[in-house]
Amino acid sequence: MLLRVRVTLPDRPGALGQVARTLGVAGADIVQVVVLERLGGRAVDDFTVVWPGASRVERLLAGLAAIPGVQVDGVWRAIGAPVSGGHDAELLAQVAANPADGLATLVDAVPGLLAADWAAAAIVPADWAARTAAPRPVPVDEPSLRLPTGSEPTVTYASWRAPSPLLLPEVTPLRARPMTGSDGTRYAVAPFGRAGLVLVIARSDDDDLPAAAFHITEVDRIAQLVRAAAVILGDRLDRAGVPSVATAVTDPS
Repeated sequence: MLLRVRVTLPDRPGALGQVARTLGVAGADIVQVVVLERLGGRAVDDFTVVWPGASRVERLLAGLAAIPGVQVDGVWRAIGAPVSGGHDAELLAQVAANPADGLATLVDAVPGLLAADWAAAAIVPADWAARTAAPRPVPVDEPSLRLPTGSEPTVTYASWRAPSPLLLPEVTPLRARPMTGSDGTRYAVAPFGRAGLVLVIARSDDDDLPAAAFHITEVDRIAQLVRAAAVILGDRLDRAGVPSVATAVTDPS
């Protein structure tokens, strides 16, 4: 299986090589390394590895924990082959080539780009986070971008692995940022800048594999994709006529 392994390590010569050797000894075949951050003598790196399905991931974690100064920030399943920033331009070209399905194209592609589980486009009323009502299903038969005060979030489109019903985090005020839900799900959210439409991306723990939170560089990447898609799609986002595939309920935490 394909795993994403995120580690914080000392930013010094040999540290990266030591982590790579440890992954190899544990049985992982490295297919990609991405440096997310280098600051204050520390680095944050993402390793995408092929991991033998019969092997226990605890062996890998134990090996990394034995390296002085190394911290494992997360290990989670990746969907498909690792991709780089060059694929962002290709995705935006696909959105531009077929704007009628542009929002669905973006939502379906983003999880693969960022090793996430699912994504959804939702319309969020401005006062949602200020309310304390108990979770309840949201009607999604006729999504509208102009929600009145006191209305509930509406999912306009969700990727195929999204749970049903969705439990959306309280994403207002609308700004690009990482979040953690009450159940430990890691989210990244980015607004389109049009009447409450927001892209929500999620990672969840799976089989005792602790997924990493979205790094600020990942959030920035998502925000750039969303801003570019908003320019390409323009007024189409105000109509958001994509059929809904999930029902959302609010997370009171």
